[in-house]
Amino acid sequence: MSGPSLNRALLHPQPYRDLVRSFEWNIPEFFNIGEAACGFWAKHDPDRLAIIDEQENGSVREWSFLALDRLANRFANALIASGARVGDRVGIHLPQRVETAAAHLGALKAGLVTIPLFELFAHDALTFRLRSAEARVLITNETGAAAVNRDELPALNTVVSIDGPSDHAVSWNDFVYPAKDQFAALQTRAEDRAMIIFTSGTEGPPKGAVHAHRVLLGHLPGVEMPQNFMPQAGDRFWTPADWSWIGGLLDVLLPGLYYGIPVVARRFAKFDPEAAFDLLARHRVRNAFLPPTALKFMAKAVDRPVHGVNLRSVGSGGERLGAPMQEWSRTVFGRPVNEFYGQTEVNLVISNCHEIMDIKPGFMGRTVPGHYVAVVDDEGVVLPAGEVGNIAVRRPDPVLFLEYFRQPEKTAEKFIGDWCILGDRGYRDREGYFWFEGRNDDVISSAGYRIGPAEIEECLQTHETVQMSGVIGREDTDRGEIIVAYVVLAPRTTASDALKVALQDHVRTKLAAHEYPREVIFIDVLPMTVTGKIQRAVLRQLDARRAR
Repeated sequence: MSGPSLNRALLHPQPYRDLVRSFEWNIPEFFNIGEAACGFWAKHDPDRLAIIDEQENGSVREWSFLALDRLANRFANALIASGARVGDRVGIHLPQRVETAAAHLGALKAGLVTIPLFELFAHDALTFRLRSAEARVLITNETGAAAVNRDELPALNTVVSIDGPSDHAVSWNDFVYPAKDQFAALQTRAEDRAMIIFTSGTEGPPKGAVHAHRVLLGHLPGVEMPQNFMPQAGDRFWTPADWSWIGGLLDVLLPGLYYGIPVVARRFAKFDPEAAFDLLARHRVRNAFLPPTALKFMAKAVDRPVHGVNLRSVGSGGERLGAPMQEWSRTVFGRPVNEFYGQTEVNLVISNCHEIMDIKPGFMGRTVPGHYVAVVDDEGVVLPAGEVGNIAVRRPDPVLFLEYFRQPEKTAEKFIGDWCILGDRGYRDREGYFWFEGRNDDVISSAGYRIGPAEIEECLQTHETVQMSGVIGREDTDRGEIIVAYVVLAPRTTASDALKVALQDHVRTKLAAHEYPREVIFIDVLPMTVTGKIQRAVLRQLDARRAR
């Protein structure tokens, strides 16, 4: 049984140049992610395995496409019954589990717009995103429901908790299961809004990148290349990356379902390399997206092949891997890691694929077929090979975001003419391989997460002892970068180690656990511009001198 009529982007392995020359996009006028990723298989191969859902207690439940589709249909009907309408926003604040997938699929079938939200987001981070997107519905757990103050979110009409009913939320079971399990997916246009994924920035708060339904089709060639021409017989997909990030949602979950291959749902509260190897073996995973930090932890734990681990493809992105990690992967997995590159606004546009090209350690790879990626100067002029400039993608492109939600000025700033400027600097060699040189902005890349310093600074400054703060990333062997906070204390406040811990805990509880500063440094004054902006480049120089 073949998949949807648009199933594959890259038909079969062939020389890279031939792939590029022969590639053509097939984007129809009408396309609905929920129907294409689940409804199709439920109708044509209902017993096909869709999700292997493993909970923290070790229990495992396998979901067929028919069962998953029925759950998604119930959710879609429940949304409509609650008063939600086409275009309304639905926040999904859950870890990897079947309800997360069903919520996305059901909402998308109904023509609503989903907002993936990291489960570790606490009150401030959660409230900001829900308020900015004017979310009408929130699907969460009891912790998330308790963290939300409905008075601060006038648009929020319904809060649903997978942990059961409470003073803060209605139970998932009570909300979903009374609804019918049949639902005719809305005939959405490929250009219609599908999801808002918040991306970190350095100037001001996070921005909501709006993606259309076509974004799934736009991702396909960028999934197939690093996953060695997925789908193949026996493929089975897993990532430790949360499905609330574009890397988990659109690099793994949705394309995996679209291809009709099983996706393993299991995210560790704290990444455990030995448990990861065990999972790969137990569930016979054949394809994995392993962020660089996960790979580094795994390399520290294991230096030889593990019985039962038989990966056909390993993809990674977010931080640059070097020759030692590639050698380790060849030793342990029997193949190199295919690195790839993109960002929330325009993802998976550069990739390696060891089946059809050489892997150059340190290089991100070549342009994924179907995209036009170049290095341009500040005027949008394409630079010659070897010259450092702005990495950019030319529009139109089906993987490109539509806009920042209700921020037309910020959207316009992302472009120079038809070039979407990705905010990273690098160069392209004569063979077409891209080298990442550094970021234009100050986004911190830590343990696979892209983290904006502004949100952490704002959180720190809500603490009574903090007058001002500046947050930067510091290079780290394991995490790529760690978060370092320079803090100017309020008058009559005494610096102490206990206060450092208190500030770290403040960020953990108010913002998110993965965003807390691993080092807090007290400073008398921050370097500022004449207009009052923190000079993070100067702060990084200061930090480098301190580290010597």
